[in-house]
Amino acid sequence: TGSSPVLYWLLKRVLVGPALRTVFRPTVEGLEHVPDSGPAILAINHLSYSDWLFLPLVLDRRVTFVAKSEYFTTPGVKGAVQKWFFSSVGQVPLDRQSADAGDALLNAATRVLDSGELFGIYPEGTRSPDGRVYKGRTGVARIAMETGAPVVLTGMVGTRNANPIGTNFPRPAKVHIEISEQIDPHAWAAEHGFDPASREVARPFTDYLMRRLAELTGYDYVDVYASEVKESLAATGSYPPGAEPEATSEGK
Repeated sequence: TGSSPVLYWLLKRVLVGPALRTVFRPTVEGLEHVPDSGPAILAINHLSYSDWLFLPLVLDRRVTFVAKSEYFTTPGVKGAVQKWFFSSVGQVPLDRQSADAGDALLNAATRVLDSGELFGIYPEGTRSPDGRVYKGRTGVARIAMETGAPVVLTGMVGTRNANPIGTNFPRPAKVHIEISEQIDPHAWAAEHGFDPASREVARPFTDYLMRRLAELTGYDYVDVYASEVKESLAATGSYPPGAEPEATSEGK
């Protein structure tokens, strides 16, 4: 992926990881479902900007995520540091507004999975505005069906309290991670009468994953895109508690 394994592990074990473990003491259930080697897709609900920080704390393997392209193109000293940091820890830039964003996501994920690594993805596409689990974008299904890599549902619980929308730094709160058994995408497709190579399988498989994520976390499921809810809230200005406007345009 072009990242620096040395810096990744230095951040995890020396510079950042110990402090996060001491303050948050994250707990995890189902860690045995993440394969010790080989590719897997970690499909994660998205509550907080810091979700991607907490997950690597409980995993022995490195996880590669896609990050919005602004993290790599911001001008100035801050932008240069930001680009260096995200590139060094294995983040893959993605322009979500481009016409070929879906294909770019698929290509990036395929490179990671073909290398036998873990690929992390937030199917909701943006942070939940209120803590519930929202309808997923079908990119996760396209990746799974194209590569055949197992999907491991990863439920983040409590990270919204640790790093509420609108805050820049985590605050003390209990963080828990629930991990499901592996889901074979091709076996699921066959069981439900779909050809894994067909376009028709993407939506039902994505809906299945998101409903399972809701069950895994104990959060309610909402069959609407989180981005649409955010647009509606922005238009009316009637934000529920904890869903105030974000400092940046989108979550990771």
